Amino acid sequence: MTEQTHHHHVIDYIEITVGDLPAAKQFYGEAFGWQFNDYGPDYAGIRRPGSGSGSGSAEVGGLRAGETVGVGGPLVLLFSSDLDASVVAVQAAGGRVIEGPYEFPGGRRFHFTDPSGNELGVWAEK
Repeated sequence: MTEQTHHHHVIDYIEITVGDLPAAKQFYGEAFGWQFNDYGPDYAGIRRPGSGSGSGSAEVGGLRAGETVGVGGPLVLLFSSDLDASVVAVQAAGGRVIEGPYEFPGGRRFHFTDPSGNELGVWAEK
């Protein structure tokens, strides 16, 4: 039996916006032993402990270079088995899609705000 890696609408991945990506990688690497998958100058995926190394390694989060840090805190990402249906459900429930859906190296995703203004994201494999 194959173990399911992602579960529909469960917190799956957390992104931390940082002002200086190399400094953040150094900090988290030294402080917690985190290892990363690099995706260019503005993004590094945080590898799941014990998942091996390289771009195929499972990830639990990411460090994202950004101009504004700390305003909203880490970005919580949910996994969806049907991204388009999740967009419709978010809008129907009173949320507002603020970015996407768009493609990224691991699949597709979108960001939304809830009625209180909290930003979250939802992603799906390709």
